[in-house]
Amino acid sequence: MSLPSESRQRITGRLLLLQGAIVAVFLSLAVGFWYFQVVEHARFAEMAEHNHQRTLALRAPRGVLLDRHGRVLVENRESFTIAIVREHTTDLARTVRLLAAAVGVDEARVQAIVDRHRGEPSYRPIVILEDATLAQVAAVTARRLDFELPDVLVQRVPTRRYPAEAMAAHLFGYVGEANEAQMAAEKVSLGAIVGQSGIERTYNHVLMGEDGARLVVVNSVGREIRTIEEVPPVEGRRIQLTVDADMQRAAEEAFRVLGYNGAAVVLDPRNGEVLTLTSLPSYDSNDFASGGVSRATWAALSTDALRPLQNRALQGRYSPGSTFKLVVAAAALQEVVITPEHTVMCRGGARLFGNFFQCWKRGGHGPMDLRHAIEQSCNTYFYNVGNMVGIDAIHRWAAALGLAQKSGIDLPNEVESLVPSTKWKQETTGEKWYPGETISVSIGQGQVSVTPVSMAVMTAAIANGGTRVTPHLVKAIDHGSGWEPVDAPPPRTERALAPEAVQAIHDGLWMVVNQRGTGRNARIEGRDVAGKTGTAQVISLDAARALAGRTDRDLRDHGWFVFFAPRDNPEIAGAVFAEHGEHGSTAALIARHVLETYYARAEGRPLPVFAPPGTPPVPAPPEEPRLVAITAPGPEAR
Repeated sequence: MSLPSESRQRITGRLLLLQGAIVAVFLSLAVGFWYFQVVEHARFAEMAEHNHQRTLALRAPRGVLLDRHGRVLVENRESFTIAIVREHTTDLARTVRLLAAAVGVDEARVQAIVDRHRGEPSYRPIVILEDATLAQVAAVTARRLDFELPDVLVQRVPTRRYPAEAMAAHLFGYVGEANEAQMAAEKVSLGAIVGQSGIERTYNHVLMGEDGARLVVVNSVGREIRTIEEVPPVEGRRIQLTVDADMQRAAEEAFRVLGYNGAAVVLDPRNGEVLTLTSLPSYDSNDFASGGVSRATWAALSTDALRPLQNRALQGRYSPGSTFKLVVAAAALQEVVITPEHTVMCRGGARLFGNFFQCWKRGGHGPMDLRHAIEQSCNTYFYNVGNMVGIDAIHRWAAALGLAQKSGIDLPNEVESLVPSTKWKQETTGEKWYPGETISVSIGQGQVSVTPVSMAVMTAAIANGGTRVTPHLVKAIDHGSGWEPVDAPPPRTERALAPEAVQAIHDGLWMVVNQRGTGRNARIEGRDVAGKTGTAQVISLDAARALAGRTDRDLRDHGWFVFFAPRDNPEIAGAVFAEHGEHGSTAALIARHVLETYYARAEGRPLPVFAPPGTPPVPAPPEEPRLVAITAPGPEAR
């Protein structure tokens, strides 16, 4: 049966409408495909290109430093870096502007950092901020989520943490970004953090770990989609130092309470292990820990007249004063120029080569043998003995005991101590050595200048019978399977002194501290401390008078104290240098506090608190004055 014409027309209309709709849909799809594939081709091609893999470096933590008793001294903490990845930016100037505003840093500073790294590959992140605050991290993260800073990367990285109050800063050193020379020497890439001074530098190859990497897929706005592969970083190896943290702290505490700068080096005279190495004033290694010190901090440190960046223990050279009499005594005994019983009459000075060289005690000491000359620090005795020995023999024995060259300690930038000789003067000045010059050297003045570390080595050699140990700072290293002891470096000389010479010098040094000598501030009941004070001129008396009231320089004398204990079987020895301390008795106070800490630590007793400077346990007698020539030097004594 056929449909009415009206129904057929209605069905036909609907079919036409459906056909039109289908055509419209396909036409819309075609237009859309054309728009996205032709008109927007460049934009979507760029987005597809940027939706790719990214390799993120995972910085390895540096090895932890521990003291000789296993206490952690230097470790790592987590911090954040903020970097720009130029490979993912289309408008670097905009990124610089937005990032500077987000983190609160001057835009010119951010631009300068970017400009400095323009020559590097674009895939390598340019670190803009080390050790960013949580507020800065939050500000950048929020803008990345808003797609404002898709080319900015926030990474969590390990950062060095050093002890508070800048303890042992010159010993530990600090880290920083590798320069070109270090990249070649250490075989590290640009931007690597390496040791720049101290233990951090010497043992960088041990402390540096192996960086890892994480391969991720990121989308067009820099958001990580998934991790493809991750190679975890390998932490640097742990190092156990020979240093005793309590003794280190005690030395620095005593310096600060007394209000002096200077240096202290304390050794085990049996093997050369460094128990304490102090240099003040100091700096805070934490200021460098994030890979770079701020300009303001660096400017303050580098322009400070007190030179806090200088390691006085290794780089400061000073006249040793009367502490050098130990070298003269050892040389005279070993050269058989005198015996311990050799006597010199002191009437307040000695006339040699047409000049009168005054002793510190104007009335004189009377007859002096070697032991009492050391105890009383009689200048007259050592003028005569030094003249008998001669400068070349003095130099030879100074070298044997560790004073005429570098100590060989495992720290960078040590300078060489100087003890003159006839050859040295001829090569240096083209002039001959005059006998009168030996007189000044005999009491540690004139052209002799030494470092505190070399003085500690010399004292250790006197203590142990003439073995010149090599000071060193590493006791053991953990390579991943437990602690492995590190052998002590071999001594430079062994048992160079005759037993009778050792005994005589030890007796005199014991008398300095425990009888009528100038080192009584170091006396500890029952400990048989032996030592010697010394005063070193900063400037001659004539020059000091000429500059009086016309200079800001501190012209006060320096104070030395060298020591060991106990007298007969020494297990600790060292040197304390108090810069502008005026007297060696001041340095003896510092040494006593270190010694008391050593014994308290060994016996498990509470650690001592440094006594106020006004209440020393034993009153200190006056320190010997400096060398004074009454008459002008004659030509024969030049």
